[in-house]
Amino acid sequence: QVQLVESGGGLVQAGDSLRLSCVVSGGTFDRYIMAWFRQAPGKERDFVAAISWIIDSRSTRYADSVKGRFTISRDNTKDTVYLQMNSLKSEDTAVYYCAADPSVAVRTTATPYDYWGQGTQVTVAS
Repeated sequence: QVQLVESGGGLVQAGDSLRLSCVVSGGTFDRYIMAWFRQAPGKERDFVAAISWIIDSRSTRYADSVKGRFTISRDNTKDTVYLQMNSLKSEDTAVYYCAADPSVAVRTTATPYDYWGQGTQVTVAS
C-alpha cells in the first residue's frame, strides 16, 4: 500500500518561506511522477508543481502563479519530494497535497495521480 505523508506546513507572514516535505512509502518512489497540488476553502484543487523521475530529464513544471517563487525537488535516496516556497503571499493560503503518478509524463491535472497524501495546511498572513 502506497502512503504519502506531508509535513512542513504552518502559519507564516507574507514574504516568508516554507519548505514542505512528502515522504512516500510502500511503492517505487523513483518511478513516480511527483506533484504538489493545493486547495483553498471553497475552491478547486489546483496544480502547483510537478517533477519527473526520468534521470536524464528531471523535468519540472509549475503553475504560472508560483513560477519564480516555488521550487520542487526530489531525493530518491530518501523517497521524499520537497516544495520550497519563497516570497509567500496571502493567496498561497491553502491545504497542500502531495501526489504520485506511476507514469512517464508530467501532467498538471489531478485525475492521473493515483496516490495522495492527507495534506498540510499553509496559512500566509498579510
